[in-house]
Amino acid sequence: MILKKILLVLMLISGIGYAQNKQILYGFTETPQALLLNPGGQINNMGYFGIPLVSHMHLNAGSSNVSVFDFFVNDGRNFNLKFREAVNRLDANDFTTITQQLEIFSGGFAFGPSYQKNEYISFGLYQEFDFISYFPKDYVVLALEGNQSNIGRPFKLDHLNLNVDVLTVLHLGYNKKVNEKFNFGVRGKIYSSVFNINSTNNRGAFTTVEGENNTYNHIFNLDLALRSSGVANLINDENDDFTEDIKTIRKRLLFGENLGLGLDVGFTKQINKQLYWDASVLDLGFVRHSKNIENYELKDEFTFEGIDPLFPESQDNESADDFWSEIEEEFEDLFEIDTTQTKYTVWRPVKLNTSLNYAFGKKKLKDCDCLADEGDYLNRVGAQLFMIKRPRGIQSALTAYYYRRVFNGLSVKATYTIDSYTYSNIGFGVSSNLWGLNIYAMADNLLSYQNVYDSQHVSLQLGLNYIFKNEN
Repeated sequence: MILKKILLVLMLISGIGYAQNKQILYGFTETPQALLLNPGGQINNMGYFGIPLVSHMHLNAGSSNVSVFDFFVNDGRNFNLKFREAVNRLDANDFTTITQQLEIFSGGFAFGPSYQKNEYISFGLYQEFDFISYFPKDYVVLALEGNQSNIGRPFKLDHLNLNVDVLTVLHLGYNKKVNEKFNFGVRGKIYSSVFNINSTNNRGAFTTVEGENNTYNHIFNLDLALRSSGVANLINDENDDFTEDIKTIRKRLLFGENLGLGLDVGFTKQINKQLYWDASVLDLGFVRHSKNIENYELKDEFTFEGIDPLFPESQDNESADDFWSEIEEEFEDLFEIDTTQTKYTVWRPVKLNTSLNYAFGKKKLKDCDCLADEGDYLNRVGAQLFMIKRPRGIQSALTAYYYRRVFNGLSVKATYTIDSYTYSNIGFGVSSNLWGLNIYAMADNLLSYQNVYDSQHVSLQLGLNYIFKNEN
């Protein structure tokens, strides 16, 4: 059954989690991809192009309140005990998320009067995988303990809450330096969905109470739904030809079956020579799913008193197997799942970035350079706030950072972040420009590399670009 296959895939995926915060890349202006996080950010190049498929690779892994180490630590206790302890520690607001990005191509160029060039166009196409699933607390407790020891307790069905998106994003951005104190930018996006699985509006409860005609009464208040697009024809492939599935996916990578629109906006405000403030709002948009839809709905209210233990008089020529088959069919009819092809819309996870930054430590000028300005600042410190809208509310992170331009062509950034995963997230990034070739690498939560299995959050970013006329 397709529904069972989908749920199995989701269970396997939810063993690990990822996040969308890119606090090391944000504001790292030597790297062109920083414009994806703030289309109104400062720019210090005349143009660039990303090396296809390697200009930006992002993998960011984490989970809230639990790690793989919690289940498999060799401490003499059996797995079942450790699993129950983890379940007791988690609640319905704990989550795992997955976001992976791969930039397919990108580029940008400055334009304007020859003496100024205060405008900038950037563009590109990237692929994104975004998954979020909240911990289904009551479902897991019911599976572990059963309902006999939980008489009168309503098991909440809204604990099942997840969304999976695989899509590509074609984007075009515009940045303008209005004056020495203010930059702004906008970016338009076209989303092309490869597939989506969505189950975020579940309601109802399951409750067991003392019965009158039987030992227990089971009260069902069901309002469950799982929506999907682009999945059915991949799973229902009767010829099991994987190459055909690949061809189908390729057709959806650009202007495929289910499309959407999005917008990014951002700015940078210079408060004085050393202090500036910037902010951006990303992914103000949606995807409309209207083709290759297959949804599953279960809506009903009833009370089930269980199976009567006394056999009624059987019909002539009816065996015991026939009798129990009839009971089984009647029980399955209680949970009849409707399959529909109703169109639906999924809103993108809106993100907010904002930071306050202080620059210091001027670069020394050569004595003979009489026409030069006062010089650039080599150091920067600041604080950044990141927020993202998720189905159960806002997730946020706060970062403090130190930036240093070691010399022309080499810059580094160190960060300390407090987020939903950990209070000890130390990150480090480096960007190098050599003869126009920009190479950058960034890693997060470095302390966890001593035991990666005990980590709730590990992040890596890598990329390779060619930059024209880097002014710094």
